[in-house]
Amino acid sequence: MEIRVKCRCGEDECSEWAIVELQGVVETQASFEGSIQNLEIGRLCHTESSQETYTFTVGYHELIGSKVTLKKPLLVLKKLQLDDEVSGKTTELEVVGIIRTKILFKTRPKPLISGTN
Repeated sequence: MEIRVKCRCGEDECSEWAIVELQGVVETQASFEGSIQNLEIGRLCHTESSQETYTFTVGYHELIGSKVTLKKPLLVLKKLQLDDEVSGKTTELEVVGIIRTKILFKTRPKPLISGTN
């Protein structure tokens, strides 16, 4: 079976993606009944002094991570089912983006405690 891979974005125009790697599990509350698709779980920011250091705030917890370059880049693909007159249905993979870096959070979260007035 032949599967064609197409890239319509060009050499320099492919969207750049990144992986966010967390240690542990991100769970929703028991009362949550909706879809987790497009669910905002926190805020990801990089420090002004360094583009390599990131903070990820989830609720009252803050994680500090760093940007790591992957040894081998990964592709983000979209599967397309096409109707072919000769052979029936064919499958193609379209390149959506490329992943060259990941943001790694490997330390335990630091609790954010607000001061009392």
